[in-house]
Amino acid sequence: MARSLLLSVTLVFLLTGLVSARDWNILNQLRGLNPTTTTTKTTQTGLVSLKSPNLNGYCESWRVNVELNNIRDFKVVPQECVWFVQKYMLSSQYEDDVERAVDEAILYLGKTCCEKKKCDGMDAWIFDIDDTLLSTIPYHKDNGCFGGEQLNTTKFEEWQSWGKAPALPNMVKLFHEIRERGFKIFLVSSRKEYLRSATVENLIQAGYHGWSNLLLRSEEDEKKSVSQYKADLRTWLTSLGYRVWGVMGAQWNSFSGCPVPKRTFKLPNSIYYVA
Repeated sequence: MARSLLLSVTLVFLLTGLVSARDWNILNQLRGLNPTTTTTKTTQTGLVSLKSPNLNGYCESWRVNVELNNIRDFKVVPQECVWFVQKYMLSSQYEDDVERAVDEAILYLGKTCCEKKKCDGMDAWIFDIDDTLLSTIPYHKDNGCFGGEQLNTTKFEEWQSWGKAPALPNMVKLFHEIRERGFKIFLVSSRKEYLRSATVENLIQAGYHGWSNLLLRSEEDEKKSVSQYKADLRTWLTSLGYRVWGVMGAQWNSFSGCPVPKRTFKLPNSIYYVA
């Protein structure tokens, strides 16, 4: 009898927890509905970290939908999820996710017809730079924002000019795997032209070399959206006869528009959105 009573009480608590987790929604929190136990903490950088038992699920859902390109054009990460995005971007899970993307790219390479002995020099691969080959995480750590405020482009470009960005985990390996297979590598970045020298030095220090062309935005290119700028460059490469087998980037603007590459590989990044 006692065991049955204890089991019944346990099931009630479990079911109550499941219902409250399902019903919990950040919009209800903001409206003052369905209050739950919430802890508010101000970090050393002044960011407010709003944590509750079910906020993890909401913030993970927000992050995943950013990666799926369902959530677009956001200016900042929701304040209640800044701590979550920071935790993810500094975690081993982020590194594992990048590694999985690299592994999938290598598997795909094995299915292409390009081999060093057979390539005619017209097989191409495109990489973005920021948060693809080079990590901007040190910048966000130093400035404590992780998407919680709009990116200060002046400050960010100054940081880029220092040329201290480290390589993303496993990306140096992938870069040279592709290069050694005979692909021509094109680096297509939204960085401005005046950052060319700093970018080249940074890439070399991080372990990258042997690319075919580094394409940065001119003053004329800055009049276009980043998506259009990158699509125009793919059009240009195709017009020269290149076969673009793959494009890898951390923003959806790397893949938008025509011509569509044979394969795309999106790296995780929910800190900012650039159209």
